[in-house]
Amino acid sequence: MTNNTEDVKRVFCIGRNFVDHIKELANEIPETPVLFMKPPTSIVGPGGKVHFPKHSNDMHYEVELIYKIGREGKATTEEEALSFISSISIGVDLTLRDLQSKLKKKGLSWEPAKAFDESALVGKFVPYDKSIDLKNITFGCSVNGVEKQRGNSSHMIYTITNLIVELCKVWKLYPGDIIFAGTPAGVGPIKVGDTIEVYCDKIGTFAWKIID
Repeated sequence: MTNNTEDVKRVFCIGRNFVDHIKELANEIPETPVLFMKPPTSIVGPGGKVHFPKHSNDMHYEVELIYKIGREGKATTEEEALSFISSISIGVDLTLRDLQSKLKKKGLSWEPAKAFDESALVGKFVPYDKSIDLKNITFGCSVNGVEKQRGNSSHMIYTITNLIVELCKVWKLYPGDIIFAGTPAGVGPIKVGDTIEVYCDKIGTFAWKIID
């Protein structure tokens, strides 16, 4: 297992990829993947501290599986997409829900609510091999020791190989690119003083502290 957050190039994120999460936020099921990006300054490695942003009063946790790209190129098929995955991790897509709601109502970009500094919490990466069933990975998160989310990759609307192919229709991928693949139901607020912990038996357990 390696940290390898320092070599991340681009952070691709997928929204609305679990039906139950779509329903809890009263959104529509997308016809194509909902995509946004975060800058490298959003990344906080395992065990790090996260400052609560000053431009929001309502920050939410969203646990997600994370996939790292290990080769350069464009995948045109799902079979080919498998060869692009070098390792897997788990982390948190932090979201400023109050700000996101305002931006959505105005039809504006989500970036101020999604791509702020320290908004992408990334655990250590586990090398991917075919012994890992990408369509059956259970993962979850807790806040202050109380479980809040539990999901399985089998419930994704778009699998990671689907997503890689879709991304490659727009971008060439490079080693160090990572993909946050969406969150299951159970998202909620997190405040200063809280500790969020994410876990997956195939990957590990990682935690972050929210500070002022």
